[in-house]
Amino acid sequence: MATKRLTMRNIREILRLHFEAKLSLRKISICTKASIGGVQKLLVKVKHCELKWPLPDDMDDEALAKLLYPKSDPRASHHYALPAWTDVHQELKGKGVTKHLLWEEYTQQYPNRSYSYSQYCHHYEVWRAKQRRSMRQVHKAGEKLFVDYAGQTVPIVSGSTGEVRNAQIFVAVMGASNYTFAEATHSQSLPDWLGSHARAFDFLGGVPELIIPDNLKSGVTKACRYDPDVNPSYQQLAAHYGVAIMPARPYKPKDKSKAEVGVQIIERWILARLRHHTFFSLAELNTCIKALLVDVNSKPFKQFKGTRETWFKSIDKPVLTPLPKHTYQYTDIKQVKVNIDYHVQYDEHLYSVPHHLVGERIELHAKANVIELLFHNNLVASHARQYRAGMTTTPSHMPIQHEKHHQWSAGRLMNWAKDIGDEVLIWVKTQLKRKQHEQQAYRVCLGLLNLSRQYPQKRINNACAIANQHSLYRLKHIKDILTSNQDKLHPDAPEKTSLLPQSHENIRGPQSFH
Repeated sequence: MATKRLTMRNIREILRLHFEAKLSLRKISICTKASIGGVQKLLVKVKHCELKWPLPDDMDDEALAKLLYPKSDPRASHHYALPAWTDVHQELKGKGVTKHLLWEEYTQQYPNRSYSYSQYCHHYEVWRAKQRRSMRQVHKAGEKLFVDYAGQTVPIVSGSTGEVRNAQIFVAVMGASNYTFAEATHSQSLPDWLGSHARAFDFLGGVPELIIPDNLKSGVTKACRYDPDVNPSYQQLAAHYGVAIMPARPYKPKDKSKAEVGVQIIERWILARLRHHTFFSLAELNTCIKALLVDVNSKPFKQFKGTRETWFKSIDKPVLTPLPKHTYQYTDIKQVKVNIDYHVQYDEHLYSVPHHLVGERIELHAKANVIELLFHNNLVASHARQYRAGMTTTPSHMPIQHEKHHQWSAGRLMNWAKDIGDEVLIWVKTQLKRKQHEQQAYRVCLGLLNLSRQYPQKRINNACAIANQHSLYRLKHIKDILTSNQDKLHPDAPEKTSLLPQSHENIRGPQSFH
């Protein structure tokens, strides 16, 4: 550490204790926390200068210092070369750059006029303490990207309905250079949140090491100071870009101070300028934000040389990780349970999985065109995504006893029914129309097919005719008609051959009735 000179307050106190209190050197040292040698040297200087006590009223600290230390200069020494502390501060943000390395380069540049390492560090810390901005956090080049939403929103008016919808403003700031990105989204939902991240990386032309988000629901499922739960979709985005997510601690705004300042700048320099504008689409708003963002990043700093853009190109850009070949696609990740019919549901559509997973909880990844199903992080099924109600079944996922059933289709069932009879066809068509999904009617139709093994086709057709006439659409009703022989009473049924004689002397004919 640098040797500290006695302050003027300590000097005046030492003189008072020596001349007025008549204390010894040891007691003066104890009272003033100064070394005995330092006190002794001071009193020798006082005696040499013929300084008397009490001091004159017009003698201020500067005059007293000139009297005791005539050769000293309270300003920075002209004998030593002072480094450019602003450049030193910026260099320290680079990876692997240390104070000792910069001091060595400094001594090589000024071999005869350089400070010692301890003095170099001391003067640097003094310079840092005098800066307006907080230097508590040191941000390495390309290390951190701070993200957050602005508290202020921008209204967007629908041109067709006149409905007003407030757009959210996403803000991302690089830690070392303060390079800023901003865009408007419809909401703070998970798809918008992740999409803004992907577009921010495209804007930067690379990927940082860490993302520092706030604890909003789209990013952090459960906020915790020590072990927060990050949303699975957010984790997938991080894995796609090779970046780590480190949420800010709850109720610790200094953890994301860069984002807070970035939001303030966007609100003052962009949103304030757009307050009198009326926007009719999100694209129109983002066009204006993009244009004003150029001014924000090219605006010169007040305390330092350069701009956000120049600092970004020289500090952050060279060390960013390259972008992946493919842009991230939003994936909705959910935990689902496999139903007894070995299907899972997503957006009113059913997708099959291997039947041995019935009752298990699996992970569903819903992308724009693909539905992926994972069990213990292993892909067990993949389907083309459907945006309508229905069912998608892979035959290999079915038990052996169900595969034959799956081979049937509505067209095949109706062709079979037509071969039996028109009434059977009508009954089958009605079954297919009554169910929400055609597949739900396959089982009852196949049950009717099995009845053809026990009864003649004509009887089945007559039974279906009776069922159609009385709106009976359960297989049980068809079976009851057949077992009770009601189908034989149908007009189309063959007449029974009578066992009784049709002519007899005791039998009167129709002519006997008037």
